[in-house]
Amino acid sequence: MKRTITLLFAFYCALSTAQQNATDKKISELLSKMTLEEKIGQMTQITLGTFEEKGKPGLSVAKLNEGIQKYFIGSILNTPNRYSPDTKEWRQIMTMIHNANSKNRLPIPVLYGIDAIHGASYTMGATLFPQQIGMAATFNTEIVKKGASISAYETRASSIPWVFSPDLDLPRNPAWSRIWESFGEDTYLTSRMGEAMVNGFEGGNISSKYQVASCMKHFIGYGSTTTGKDRTPSIIPERVLRQFDLPIYEAAIKAGAKSVMISSGEINGTPVHASKYLITDVLKKELGFKGVVVTDWKDIIYLHTRHKVAETNREAVKIAVLAGVDMSMVPENYSFCIDLLDLVNKGEVPMSRIDDAVSRILKLKIELNLFEGTLADAKLYPKFGSAEFINEAYNAAAESITLLKNKNAILPLNKNEKILVTGPTANSMVALNGGWTYTWQGDKTDELVPDKMTILEAIQQKAGTTNVMYAKGADLALENDEEISKAVALAKDASKIVLCLGEKNYTETPGDITSLYISASQIKLALALAKLNKPIILILNEGRPRLISDFEDKMDAIVQCYLPGNEGGRALAAILFGEVNPSGRLPYNYPRFPNSLEKYNRKYTESLADSEQNDDAKYQRSYQPQFEFGTGLSYTTFTYSNLQLDKTEINSGEEISVSVEVTNTGKMAGKEAVLLYLSDLYASITPEVKALKRFEKIALEPNETKTVRFKLNQKDLQFVNNDLKWISEKGTFKVQIGNQTKQFVLK
Repeated sequence: MKRTITLLFAFYCALSTAQQNATDKKISELLSKMTLEEKIGQMTQITLGTFEEKGKPGLSVAKLNEGIQKYFIGSILNTPNRYSPDTKEWRQIMTMIHNANSKNRLPIPVLYGIDAIHGASYTMGATLFPQQIGMAATFNTEIVKKGASISAYETRASSIPWVFSPDLDLPRNPAWSRIWESFGEDTYLTSRMGEAMVNGFEGGNISSKYQVASCMKHFIGYGSTTTGKDRTPSIIPERVLRQFDLPIYEAAIKAGAKSVMISSGEINGTPVHASKYLITDVLKKELGFKGVVVTDWKDIIYLHTRHKVAETNREAVKIAVLAGVDMSMVPENYSFCIDLLDLVNKGEVPMSRIDDAVSRILKLKIELNLFEGTLADAKLYPKFGSAEFINEAYNAAAESITLLKNKNAILPLNKNEKILVTGPTANSMVALNGGWTYTWQGDKTDELVPDKMTILEAIQQKAGTTNVMYAKGADLALENDEEISKAVALAKDASKIVLCLGEKNYTETPGDITSLYISASQIKLALALAKLNKPIILILNEGRPRLISDFEDKMDAIVQCYLPGNEGGRALAAILFGEVNPSGRLPYNYPRFPNSLEKYNRKYTESLADSEQNDDAKYQRSYQPQFEFGTGLSYTTFTYSNLQLDKTEINSGEEISVSVEVTNTGKMAGKEAVLLYLSDLYASITPEVKALKRFEKIALEPNETKTVRFKLNQKDLQFVNNDLKWISEKGTFKVQIGNQTKQFVLK
């Protein structure tokens, strides 16, 4: 048997080598035939809207021919300017692109890319999952992998082979407008979820008709803006960047991610698009990334117009290409082609850099099997938008929704009681999905998916319209006393109030805010309803943690549903009525105050104990989040016991095995995310209070016990020192799972 496995392994290695040799040969042959103009065209990405006539539907053949036959553009992105097509229209668009390209001397296929952010979200009829922050809250990598696999299937059904996902940003400020596109604030959680998403998208074989090439983004430090506003500067010491940000991309690269999008931001005064150190030395050489490096929207142009590190657009092109950028998302003109051609002809950019970039792009096109055709045959995708896929999205939403508070077990609700549903997000599909949903800002979802259920409609379906009253109660932004009065009047006849609060739809710079507090109009509604002394269930439907400390103590239950997607209303209703047991956990600290934004893995100086305060002064608590990372309640109870380590002392290079018993001590079946935290008690670089190192989601019937096992390795014990080296130091480490702790010593 062992010999058979060895022979099979040798066979697959030989096959892989043969395939790689064939790919390399094809790339060399194409490069030898290509003109400089054709090579630069491959490095150019243009938005689809450039080929439209203003005010006219459809693509302009003349404009398309100009881009493909004059400038030889190698890539196109985005949707038509109005909204998302269905699979049939996508096929028509790709046919037009193919027809224009087929007239070229070397008809190298055009690589089409799309923002498939939470499903094939730019294709009508596709299955939409929770946004990434909700997927993180599942603490279930299998759900994330399955969701990405379905997204790949439905994106390929749209004749599109490349997705700008996953988002691997590590947000350090909860006000940032793209926190919901991330997997939250923790490096380990983001690494595992990103890995799962890459595996789901690519499936180890992107030549398949059912897989796509992924694009990890945004390398690097994009989520760490000092102001919390999008595309503003970050100050990040390299030691911190290497310990917390870089491992996320390293994990995705090891998982096989085929492309990467560069951060629109700047770190310590250097725009990432201008950093040869980060793009070439770190990403390509140190991490060994062999894929395509693409810019974000207009970001080479912005080196000149925004960052002001280039006096001209021509200089910006030179800086970015020499830094290691392979493809420019220009995206609305051909300035990149014109300037780069001039730079190469005048010897300012070497041909070797052009050939390296084009080789990477051609390799991706070959691996995607684009030379064999890009058009999808609808007959090969019978599961597109199917009940099976919709059920997976429903399950993902159900596992993401997080119960943060349940005073006196006010939940689940009784279907026979009188309920008031109110709040600006209660009857909105826009609020359930957020941005990147059929349009960039996701503002047309209600009209585009009238068959999907809002929170209100899902509750009405469960309890009946006679038992469910509704009043909007408040606008997301504008205060309206009349609407509040209507809600208060109806609430007097209700036994319980379901109060749905949140945010407007947004992403990127349009989502910038000046205050982290939830809007004044919503606070006013919450306080008015609280005066009635009726039980209130607060539903948070938001992309980032908006502060609720003005009224949190007056809420009897709090449920965070994030942006749960098209099936989120149904999933939430099932949880509210106890048909589904909640099992989500917060993937970030939920802050209580705007000047107290510490992460869960804070330093000890950020959480001084009462015993450390001086007697002659009064202190506010230095660490007091509204809800801590990992918080997530259930309708049942779980007990942790018998935490065991296989060693109390280990040497450098050894692993340590950890086990713990988890018992469902309640009366309802449930799922529990078992989280293992590690603390390095003393270190030469001030240690974190605790850091997540492992997690596993398990299902338990009442009175059932399962033993969960983990292994920790030496990398788990390490940190980056001031010499930028990963090291571990001898000393004591503490393992914590639930309320159980054990210590061991690294000798």
